[in-house]
Amino acid sequence: MTRGQPQPCGPLEVSPGRPPELLRLPGGLRLHRRRSTHAAALNRAVRADLDHLRPWMEWAAEAPTRARTAELTRAGAAAWEAGTDFMYLAGLDAEPGRVIGAFGLHGRIGPGALEIGYWVAARHVGRGIATAAAGALTEAALALPGITRVEIRCDQANRASAAVPRKLGYRLERVAEVAVRAPGETGRQLVWVMER
Repeated sequence: MTRGQPQPCGPLEVSPGRPPELLRLPGGLRLHRRRSTHAAALNRAVRADLDHLRPWMEWAAEAPTRARTAELTRAGAAAWEAGTDFMYLAGLDAEPGRVIGAFGLHGRIGPGALEIGYWVAARHVGRGIATAAAGALTEAALALPGITRVEIRCDQANRASAAVPRKLGYRLERVAEVAVRAPGETGRQLVWVMER
């Protein structure tokens, strides 16, 4: 899990292009653009996995209401249209309608760059889902006009999240001192980089 927020982070125009709305991956895994119609399924998934998410995600301190999830989903749809953030939900063909994780390409790190944020439901951890999805998003991001850099950031204590960029060939650029915002964090953020 990376320290992503479930909402877009600002009006920065990152690219005139857009990534694909659907990414099909091996094993029946798919990433699809998050839409307002997915709010109820996303809310159920987050509420079911709060104990799993809480150590690493500031926004998981409390169970979100359906109204709050719907509001964030609408904001995510608007951010997609604005070209600032691209929010996806992960699902399996074998479990239609069920959310097993959330991923995003976020324009919060400056021009020419996108940050990948993600979480995977506890019962699906260890199956390579985060790695496969982050790999597909890395390719999609670097294919966008004007994007030359992709980052994945996670706390040093979050070994599972750090394994994802390592497996994908990202380079550990630095360890940044940041404010601790979730109970499992140390304040030492690993910044992994992939460049075009």
